[in-house]
Amino acid sequence: MDFDLSERSEQWRKRLSAFFDSEVLPRHRAWLERTAGSVEASPFMAELQQKARTAGLWNLGLPELAPDEPGTRLSNLEYAPLAEIMGRLFWASEVFNCQAPDVPNMIALQNCATPEQKARWLRPLLEAGTRSAFGMTEPDVASSDATNIATRMVRDGDDYIINGRKWFITGAAHPRCSFLIVMGVTNFDADRTRRHSCIIVPMDAPGVRLVRRLRWMGCEDHTAPIGELAFDNVRVSAANLLGAEGDGFKVAQIRLGPARIHHCMRSIGLCELPIELMMVRSAERTAFGRSVIQYDTVQRWIAESRVELEQARLLTYRCAWRLDQAGHHGASSSTKNWRDVSLIKVAVPAMLQRIADRALQVFGAMGGSDDAPIHQALAWGRLLRIGDGPDEVHLRQIFRMEVMPPWSIADSPYLAAHPS
Repeated sequence: MDFDLSERSEQWRKRLSAFFDSEVLPRHRAWLERTAGSVEASPFMAELQQKARTAGLWNLGLPELAPDEPGTRLSNLEYAPLAEIMGRLFWASEVFNCQAPDVPNMIALQNCATPEQKARWLRPLLEAGTRSAFGMTEPDVASSDATNIATRMVRDGDDYIINGRKWFITGAAHPRCSFLIVMGVTNFDADRTRRHSCIIVPMDAPGVRLVRRLRWMGCEDHTAPIGELAFDNVRVSAANLLGAEGDGFKVAQIRLGPARIHHCMRSIGLCELPIELMMVRSAERTAFGRSVIQYDTVQRWIAESRVELEQARLLTYRCAWRLDQAGHHGASSSTKNWRDVSLIKVAVPAMLQRIADRALQVFGAMGGSDDAPIHQALAWGRLLRIGDGPDEVHLRQIFRMEVMPPWSIADSPYLAAHPS
């Protein structure tokens, strides 16, 4: 098997890496200063986005673009090393219009929206003219079982009336978020996986209320601020229904596959940073008469981090390759592809947590401060172990796909025979 990047993928990686080094990374300190006291976009974001689009580095994470939609049409596998580069900074993906939750929402709209819905909602996202969100998790139910989702969407003539509450909605508190896709119950009497539907809700619809802006473990998501929303008799046209009534889980699964793998791709890039920082920090500091990097414990931490990172990268690349074979519709119904997504969804966030924890130990007090990105990486890894399906749900899914051997322990050909 050949695990090297294709020539085309390597060329894209070099182009993006050069742009990142020359245009994005030099702005990082200015971005940090800006976001320290404001939720508004950095004043140079529009300029960087225009440069990225001019350079052809636009909508990189959308392999199924229509001929008239702007973007590069890279495969998931070709996109993986590019997402790693962007993942080194929490805000870099937005420069290339590759940020969550907008890209998964674009994919859901590409696959499930009507032509009219695409013109009104998808096109502005592709052009970075707006931002979006996806409302699924609720505060009053265990959302790890998505069939618990209780927000009501009742048909009333040509409209739906929505009542409920959603929270930890990535992007919902962004000042430029103009709509979100909401998942709710449209028919309590249907089969448990056919009760729910997804509908597009404008943020300015009467009855939509931003309850509060949320943080996670003390960290702020400045690229896609997290919000809690209340829906009080929100009236939305039935024309905004995404897919057919009862297709909520189908729409969500089409969206969640790429959302999960993109998070993993970016997390692998984020993990490269603490490894590099551990190398530099431990080489520059001394303790008890020796350079910190000379201690066996630190060397082992760095080496173990590299081993775990390379394992996770290969697992993610395989998942990306298999998604390319199936397409998003195929991936949403393929047991094998969902197994691959679950594998990386468990492995990568846990790996990110371990590496960030080691880096925090090497850095000492500085690692837990805003002077370094290490504690944010640790918090992000912990969030991913809950978001988009907790570890326990994915592990349950992986277990259920294991096949029971066709023999008992007593009859196993691999064990010694017991004396009769």
